[in-house]
Amino acid sequence: MSACFTLQRNMIHGALRRAFKLHRLVSGPAVVRSQPMCIAVSEPKRYAIQETTDEYRFVERLIPPSRVPTPPRHDGPAPSGWTPPSDAPPPLLYMVRRSRMHNIPVYTDISHGNRRTTLVRRVEGDIWTLNRDIKEHLKEVTGRDRTTQVNEVTMSIRIKGHYDKEIKEWLVQKGF
Repeated sequence: MSACFTLQRNMIHGALRRAFKLHRLVSGPAVVRSQPMCIAVSEPKRYAIQETTDEYRFVERLIPPSRVPTPPRHDGPAPSGWTPPSDAPPPLLYMVRRSRMHNIPVYTDISHGNRRTTLVRRVEGDIWTLNRDIKEHLKEVTGRDRTTQVNEVTMSIRIKGHYDKEIKEWLVQKGF
């Protein structure tokens, strides 16, 4: 900060010296008239606030919606592959709720470089029954027993391997 002030002082000093030399050459003896460096700040202007609702419609379209709208009703899967949930939940001991974007909460994960797992989240009810049913379904699909890990605190199930498509299809068939 002091370097800035030093630089400004040197610049002002040099400019004044050149001005005095030029003034002496043109008019004779030098007379210095200094003007204040700071101009007194007048009182800030007071502005009146006016509330109008005429132009608020331009602002409303910029505000994001507070919640995700319900998806439109249609039969069968959408062109994107998304399938709507059934009207009534299935009569099972467990429930897998959809995410806030209305998707089935089954995700894949790669950790430690090559460890592939599938995660089923948002499970409500008897998580152990869901774990048993998922193991049975994956045994039918793959022909082998899959290792699973149940987390009762987060209400999620982690399955060894990437089986997100198989589990999503199975949950849609069940009516979730």
